[in-house]
Amino acid sequence: MNTAPAFLPSHHNLWVVAASLLLATLASYVALDMSRRVRDVSGRPHLLWWAIGSFAMGTGIWSMHFVGMLGFSLPIALGFSGSMTLISWVAGVTASGIALWVASEADYSVRRIAIASVAMAVGICGMHYLGMAALDMSPPIVWHWPTVGLSLLIGLVASAAALGIFKFLGDLHNKRRVAFQLLAAFVMGIAICGMHYTGMAAANFPLDSVCRSSDALYGTGLTAIVVLASGLLLLGTLFTSILESRLQMVARRLSSSLEAANAELTQANRELQKRAFTDALTGLPNRVLFEDRLRHALLRMERANRLQVEERIAVLFVDLDGFKPINDSFGHAAGDQILRAAAHRLSQTTRKSDTVARIGGDEFLLLLEGVRDRAECAQAANRVLRTIGEPFNVLGKQIQIACSVGIVLHPEEGEPHKLVANADAAMYEAKRAGGGNYVMFESHMGADAAKQLQLQSDLRQAVELRQFELYYQPKINGAGDNLSGVEALVRWNHPQHGLIGPTEFIGLAERFGLIVRLGDWILDEACRQIAEWRSRGTWMCVAVNLSVMQLREIDFVERVEQALARHDVPASLLLCEITESVAMEDIKATQRTFEGLARVGVFLSIDDFGTGYSSLSHLRKLPARQVKIDRSFVQDLQFKDDARAVVDAVIRLAHALGLTVVAEGVENEAQREILLGMGCDELQGFLFSHPLPAGDLLAWFSRREVGEPTAD
Repeated sequence: MNTAPAFLPSHHNLWVVAASLLLATLASYVALDMSRRVRDVSGRPHLLWWAIGSFAMGTGIWSMHFVGMLGFSLPIALGFSGSMTLISWVAGVTASGIALWVASEADYSVRRIAIASVAMAVGICGMHYLGMAALDMSPPIVWHWPTVGLSLLIGLVASAAALGIFKFLGDLHNKRRVAFQLLAAFVMGIAICGMHYTGMAAANFPLDSVCRSSDALYGTGLTAIVVLASGLLLLGTLFTSILESRLQMVARRLSSSLEAANAELTQANRELQKRAFTDALTGLPNRVLFEDRLRHALLRMERANRLQVEERIAVLFVDLDGFKPINDSFGHAAGDQILRAAAHRLSQTTRKSDTVARIGGDEFLLLLEGVRDRAECAQAANRVLRTIGEPFNVLGKQIQIACSVGIVLHPEEGEPHKLVANADAAMYEAKRAGGGNYVMFESHMGADAAKQLQLQSDLRQAVELRQFELYYQPKINGAGDNLSGVEALVRWNHPQHGLIGPTEFIGLAERFGLIVRLGDWILDEACRQIAEWRSRGTWMCVAVNLSVMQLREIDFVERVEQALARHDVPASLLLCEITESVAMEDIKATQRTFEGLARVGVFLSIDDFGTGYSSLSHLRKLPARQVKIDRSFVQDLQFKDDARAVVDAVIRLAHALGLTVVAEGVENEAQREILLGMGCDELQGFLFSHPLPAGDLLAWFSRREVGEPTAD
């Protein structure tokens, strides 16, 4: 009959078992805290906390194992080999290092946790069975392998559970985290103790067993030392972790407070900047911001002009007419409502690249960049006049006001640092004229405003008082050296100031809206003079200059027809000239007017050709018969190759388009010979004659017919 092998009875000290469970729970709590700490930091602090955590956690788990071993007793003397005990400690620290490293990574995939769990289980089980091997028994320990397998399974499940708990608590940031961590630490402590004591239960010691390491590590004193040292190590690590966590929390709070303070400071700074650079009522830029943008616009224009890219900027000073009575009658709330609405309307009439500013009261400034000429400024001013002139809905009532606009164009008019002041002076000129209109700045406005006001007043009466007179400058046919026609140039016979040239009053007439009336008089007078010459047997073609304002008049062509019919003049004897820049500025209006004049039979000419913004595709659509080369090119013919190249190209282009070419500003024989050599059709300039009164022109023509000198 077979009998079961006899083994020595074993015993566990329950107090020591309780101590080992306490150590396992404390080690688990520290491990959970370390996993969160390692996960929350990066760089060198990350490695430091990983090393500290691995050491403390591994030592805590190992001490639980070793204390449990010390609480184990047999009827024989026992002791533990120092070297094998040390190796078991290394295995525990290694397993802890693996656990914390996995816990510090963001990747918690099933595959990663499975591999890490196996590695941890091998480490922990290895620690236990290496520690058991520190008992140098003879004969060797007899193992119950199913129980050993169970202990390994418990170690694997405990490792996987620990990693899962690490992830769960790592994502938990509410106030219940500590309670969850305590509960999890207790469960992990039971699992670790369960694995240890299951492994101990798998060990059987034969009756004749002798411990050959009985004189090594063992005893109640050693148990107390290990429990005390391990507990202090774990508590110290936990205290350090909690302290560092609190310091980090304080640092985060301080950082958050600083960020909040910085955000508030930034917002306050933005608000201060907004108040410093914008108008509180309308939200528009104020004078400070306007002047800053003006300064940058001037710098950009200066850089562009250095690259031969001709650019201009304009400043419009807008003042609301009749605003004060409305403000006094309806109250400041109504006045503020009008100002806000006016600001919105002005913003809507400008481009995104332009600046609209309110500089106080009912005054606004507009900065227009990239404008081409005075005509574009006039268009912008007309848009402003129209939009402000529309009724305002205030307190349920329709209120209509107007505005006065002063315009300064740079670099043609005004010094850079005086642009706003000059626009202001022009605006006051508009107000003195009755308001509801615009005025272009002239250099004499600032210094001699009183004279300009009087001149403007005189200009209004000059047409009725017949103070204007046309002078005529001859145009010579290049082929036969004969008189081919004349250009009519207006002069003002002022009763106090004498004969005034067009440069002094044409701009004034445009600014004060008198150019259309003056233009009508010039047309009528030119037709009258053509009729008078015809009655004397001289058929003379007369060229008159048109203003952009006349082009935009809807009934302009009809008025030309009326002038021709009134004096019974053939339309072929009238030539209308318009500068290239004006023609290209509003091509649709130009084309419409030119087509209307062409239907009447009036000849058309493009003046100052080569100085504007030509578009050949547009130019060839205009029914013009003639182009006039600007005098600036003619003056440089003798000395500059590029001027000769431009003039030659213009003549060739014009002839290719079926146009005749007139060169103005011819002052010497050298220029004449060069132009004739290039095939220029007509010449005009002081070489032949200055502008002459109508009575002197026929005398000049008679002298030329008999071969007498005619240039003066």
